[in-house]
This record gives sequence, structure tokens and C-alpha cells, in this order.
Amino acid sequence: MAKRSAPEVNAGSMADIAFLLLIFFLVTTTIETDSGLNRKLPPMEDVVDPPVIKQRNIFTVVVNKNNDLLVEEEPMEISELRAAAVAFLDNGGGKGADACDFCQGARDTSSSDNPDKAVISLKNDRETDYKVYIAVQNELVAAYNDLRNREFKRLYPSAGLSFVDADSKYSDPRTSSSEKEALKPKLDAIKKLFPQKLSEAEPSKTN
Repeated sequence: MAKRSAPEVNAGSMADIAFLLLIFFLVTTTIETDSGLNRKLPPMEDVVDPPVIKQRNIFTVVVNKNNDLLVEEEPMEISELRAAAVAFLDNGGGKGADACDFCQGARDTSSSDNPDKAVISLKNDRETDYKVYIAVQNELVAAYNDLRNREFKRLYPSAGLSFVDADSKYSDPRTSSSEKEALKPKLDAIKKLFPQKLSEAEPSKTN
């Protein structure tokens, strides 16, 4: 009896099929990207003696492992944090050389002298929820932006923009170089009035 030959499998197009599948998965797969906080680090400088900061010029914000917020050692809701930070930054309690002529706060002598000396100190626990940490960060940055928006509209009413809008326009690659040149000194002037001094301490681990 004659031996029957086994049918051969045509594998000539397998490479093409594998290549098409690879392209399909590359096109349809979404890649998760980590998002972070937008922070500009200060330039490295050789500081022999660090400046002494008066306690009244430090606004302490602490988030514990239970996601409870303590502001100046007092419990506070996150929804109240922005207003408290604005009141601290805009207090203008300084006298003489530390006086602030554009501040609209309570001018409490027990609070910050002026925005240039005011520092917000943030400390969180290692077990703090990430969402709470981001929410606190957002409120503190929003406090600076609210005050910068106010001063930008006061000093440059004809611009028809807020500080945030002007900063976004300046960072937009579609903005012409001439527009950027016009915006830069305005943005720098506002940042000088309300410099963002947000200090983050090393996270702690509580029992």
C-alpha cells in the first residue's frame, strides 16, 4: 500500500500576519503615563548662612496618615485651605521696610509681613492618600494664582487676561515671539509681587 504524504502547511505568510498583528496592538494599546506636579526647582547656590525666617512668616500645613488637615495646628477642611492661605499671603502685617503697599489683608502683626517673606510649609505622612496630597497641593497653588490674577488685572487691565491665562498663553508654542516678549515682563512683575514659596518637608511615618 502506498504511503500517503502529509499535507504541508504554507507558512509563507505567517511573518506578514505577525507583523500586522504587531501593528494592530501598537495602534490600539493605550500606554499609561505618570503625571506629576509642575515645579520649577531653584538654582543651586552656595548659601553660607541660611536666612532666618520669623515664625509669623511661616504658614504650616500638615496632613496626617488619616488624611486629616492641620493648619497652624488647628483642624481645617480642604475646602477652607485656599482662603486661609490667601489671608496669610495677603496679610501685609509688616512695618517700615517690610510694609506691603499692595496687600489687601487684615494687616495682622502676628501673621506674615509681606508676600516676599511669607512661606507655606507643607508636610504629609507617608500613609497620606495621594488624592488628598494632590488636593492640598492644588488648593495652595490656587491661592497663589488667585492673588496673582488679582494683581495682573489691577496692573494690566488693558490686557484683558488673568495671570493664569497670560501664563498659559506665554507657554503655548503657537504664541508668536512678539506676544511672548510683551507678556514676559508682566508675568515676571506679578511673580515678584507674589513669589511662590512653597516648602515641602520630608514625609514622616507615624505609628
